[in-house]
Amino acid sequence: MSYSLRLHSADDASDAQKQAAEQRFKKALEQSLGDAALVAPVYAAYRRIVGTYGESPDIELLSDAERAILESWQAAETAAVSAAFGTHRYMGDADYEILI
Repeated sequence: MSYSLRLHSADDASDAQKQAAEQRFKKALEQSLGDAALVAPVYAAYRRIVGTYGESPDIELLSDAERAILESWQAAETAAVSAAFGTHRYMGDADYEILI
């Protein structure tokens, strides 16, 4: 299962800057999850969990496997956002879209 990534930014970054940020985002995401091949299935599982339990699910309601997926994705996303936008930037400044 492959994926593609698009970053949407509110600032006036050049195409080259956006492309570099996308590459940093992807690299951090893939490293955090352990392999590029894991991004699509982990993201799909994460979206199913969020679709079932909401954006901030009660951890106690999740199975061990669901909790592991949720925590893995959240850690990978945090690492990717920091890599792409810097440690003091937040998703309010930009958004991303993963297409599977």
